[in-house]
Amino acid sequence: MPIIAVVGSKQSGKTTTVEAIVQGLTAKGYRVATAKHIPEADFTIDTKGKDTWRHAQAGAKTILSVSPNELTIIKKVDTTRYDLSALVEQCEKEADILILEGFRKLVAKNLTIPKVVTVKTAKEASETSKYFKPILALASPAKIDAASLKIPKIDMLKEPQKLIEIIDKKVEPIIKQRRAQEKL
Repeated sequence: MPIIAVVGSKQSGKTTTVEAIVQGLTAKGYRVATAKHIPEADFTIDTKGKDTWRHAQAGAKTILSVSPNELTIIKKVDTTRYDLSALVEQCEKEADILILEGFRKLVAKNLTIPKVVTVKTAKEASETSKYFKPILALASPAKIDAASLKIPKIDMLKEPQKLIEIIDKKVEPIIKQRRAQEKL
């Protein structure tokens, strides 16, 4: 499954970039999964006192919450030991592509995962280009000489389609091959 990572500092536009990627790839007919890294150790999607929370408190390790339009699966696991294959395993049957938001340390030097790096300044662009490999594009509204870095620079608020085309060119052959294999 192709994976694209969107990485950058806080408040640099990661979520806005992910939204644009998901909208653009969905419009092209791709089934898109996303994974958001939440670094806060005590974060939970569950709500204290609600039935699903009570199920977990009683000892359930997997809790399904089923409503007319949504299925939520809460798994009480140690995700500090998760690697990328564990994330892919969670969605590979329902999706063509996985978009990661965050996961800096997990993807920084992984050469198999193309990255879109969101930056606020030219200095940040220069620094991150040394840390992240490979970079598909820099996403920023700031004036940055990305040509000197040999990386496309995209203003996600003005030209999101430019990034969608870069990603599509990268993943389309892989997705076509996966879909053909699924039909066998």
